[in-house]
Amino acid sequence: MSTELRGIGRQLDSPASLGRAIDELIAARTEPPTLFALGEPTHGIEAFPLLRNEILDQLVQRGYRSVVLETDVFAASVVDDYVAGASADVDTVLATGFSHGFGAVPGNRELVEWLRAHNADRAPRDQVRFHGFDAPTETYSAPSPRRALFAVTDYLPAALRPESVRDLDALLGEDADWANEAAAFDPAVSIGDSDRARALRIVADDLASALRRAAPGLRPTDPVGYDHALAHARTAQGLLRYHAAMATPAPGRIATLLSLRAEMMADNLLAIVAKERSRGPSLVFAHNVHLQRAQSNMRIGEHAVSWGSAGALVGLTLGERYLFVATDAAPDSAPGTFQHMLAEATTRRALFPAPALRAALPPAIDAGEPIVSGHIPLDPADLDGADAVVFVADTDGKRHRYW
Repeated sequence: MSTELRGIGRQLDSPASLGRAIDELIAARTEPPTLFALGEPTHGIEAFPLLRNEILDQLVQRGYRSVVLETDVFAASVVDDYVAGASADVDTVLATGFSHGFGAVPGNRELVEWLRAHNADRAPRDQVRFHGFDAPTETYSAPSPRRALFAVTDYLPAALRPESVRDLDALLGEDADWANEAAAFDPAVSIGDSDRARALRIVADDLASALRRAAPGLRPTDPVGYDHALAHARTAQGLLRYHAAMATPAPGRIATLLSLRAEMMADNLLAIVAKERSRGPSLVFAHNVHLQRAQSNMRIGEHAVSWGSAGALVGLTLGERYLFVATDAAPDSAPGTFQHMLAEATTRRALFPAPALRAALPPAIDAGEPIVSGHIPLDPADLDGADAVVFVADTDGKRHRYW
């Protein structure tokens, strides 16, 4: 079996071999991808962000002009300004331009510094932009929609603001009430189903509608400002739906929260694709579960949850223009597991086209065990949601602590 899989895999042992594998992958599409999605099986293991950096270098040579990370859509503007040449301290950029503490992930400093050096002395059209596509949420909390709602309100001319915004500040109340981490575990603590939260959902809808209707008069003269306001309008609506789900003691509560986050991620990704369309395709990098085209599955405590990932949603819109490459690693994986078979066919790193890999596997084969907390080993069934798998054999499996 290892000999057969080795014949399928493309060993990625040099920049040239990586470039050839990417070219073969793209050439197999019926349409060139506008979004090249690269997953990782867990956060914090250095090998995966470093692989991302190498792939980005190859893709930039092939006309890609932006990189999108699993980080707050608004915080990312700090990084984007810096890589475009703004004066700032790189440590401050890493601390404030990434959510989830990802600025400290090995490989992200190298990415930011490479982007800044690459963009120097290049015209804006040829620079590589930096975007985030995540909602402004954290593992156990979601913020107040205040910032998003007021951003839209302040952008709209006074004559176009809906009447419902007149009580906005009173309806919002204290930001700490929204960000209470206890609500992640106890729906009764959440204010997401309160009278004022329900009233705010009407305000958010009114603002989004007013902004869309005002597009012919506002966007032609200020496309950047308009798109920024539109992102805030989407976020306000998404956050209020998220808070409402946090307040619901339903059995599928966690899956609903994950799917609502995925919806926000997908909307942000499609907006980035539309924004970057005239400049070139984009590379997006995030956890495998966010980018695969199939249903995502995860165990949280004793519960198994399933939801439609951002990749599944985006894939429905982009079709063949969405390409997803999953990654995995499994040092010392048990014989007979999927990961052990891939490891035997890999010297350092190897890319396996998903259709050929799926056809070569035995009918029944199990995934290996997680190598660190947060690692979700690829299962053979996951190949249905991927175009290829990159397996990394030369990682020690140690997570770098960054939170």
